[in-house]
Amino acid sequence: MPQGAVETAETIARHYRAGFVLLDAERQIARVVFRQGTADFAQQVGPSLESDLRRRDFTMNAIAYNPHTLELFDPLQGCLDLERCIVRMISPLNLEEDPLRLLRAFRQAAQLGFTMDPATAEAARQLAPEIQTIAAERVQSEFHYLLSSAKGTAQLRAAWDAGLLKKWFEHASIESMDTLKRLDELFLELRSDWPLVRDLISQHIRAQPKQGHKKEPDSTHKTMEPSGSLRSWLTIAKLTCLLPSATILHNLNLAETQLWELKYSRSEIHAALTVLRSLPQLQDLLQTNPDDRRAQYHLFQQVGPVFPALFITALATGTDMTALRALMNRFLDPEDVVAHPLPILSGQDLMQSLNLPPSPQIGRLLSALQVAKAEGKITDRDSAIAFAQSLLAK
Repeated sequence: MPQGAVETAETIARHYRAGFVLLDAERQIARVVFRQGTADFAQQVGPSLESDLRRRDFTMNAIAYNPHTLELFDPLQGCLDLERCIVRMISPLNLEEDPLRLLRAFRQAAQLGFTMDPATAEAARQLAPEIQTIAAERVQSEFHYLLSSAKGTAQLRAAWDAGLLKKWFEHASIESMDTLKRLDELFLELRSDWPLVRDLISQHIRAQPKQGHKKEPDSTHKTMEPSGSLRSWLTIAKLTCLLPSATILHNLNLAETQLWELKYSRSEIHAALTVLRSLPQLQDLLQTNPDDRRAQYHLFQQVGPVFPALFITALATGTDMTALRALMNRFLDPEDVVAHPLPILSGQDLMQSLNLPPSPQIGRLLSALQVAKAEGKITDRDSAIAFAQSLLAK
């Protein structure tokens, strides 16, 4: 609109009791957030409506509508590109003005099922280094749309080919892209093969980390959950494919740094690092002694609610389904003593029964009892006390 864009947005937000976000004070851009979606309000740029439309990113986003006359104003043939399902830039200079538009082109192509105009794809390749100037949280928002559905995988591959992920995921490779595709295929197969597990993997992430990670470098940079961007165990599995392998500690620290830089949430970082850290251990367990209940117990304790992401990541990287199925069945059973152990004794029980003073020894005994229960060595209170006595006698 020619003037009063922010004021109009504020008025509408108050009237409908909707959310209001000032996106850009200098350029007078604001957003009203309704339950059903969002509406952006921007000040007209230039002396006319056409000059404003020519500053937009893509032709399909440069169509004006007059609600009074019910007429469309489409000087750049955006309606034709919509009919042809094409994402076409207006000008390379417009993309360079806001390099996030480079990644947005691939995201919109994925969401709409459109193809990229060749000249636009080439401009993205030429201007790819410019995206390094964009705030990380803006990049992460667009990027995560591509991770959130199977439709985004091919466009994510195209964005990687164009060099748009180089700064943020320098360790991503052709193998990473192949694994992303395999994850989509496995998720689709689970719809018929094991729908319960498919539903589990598609669940929204709610788990918070159990123990310390690095503090977020700048807690003022919080990002809102992008509308339509599902943060699930599947997207965590996809995210880990683009990070450095955790075969050495240095890589795990590097992966954590990359995730903080992209402003991922604490729960997402915890989940991704858990998958990276646990995948080699899971593979070693299944190769050496898959029936080792002690090792299974320690794996489940380390992984916790992140196991669905670890499960599908392991499948996508070549682990046999038969071996993994037994572990998933344990995870699905809330009564399973290996995956979901409940304390057989409390610390107070131990101190009273064995006449022990409070000390770190109590914690060590409780941990040993949990392992013994998982291994089937103890089953009730009496056998647990006897087992603890035997440990003290050593």
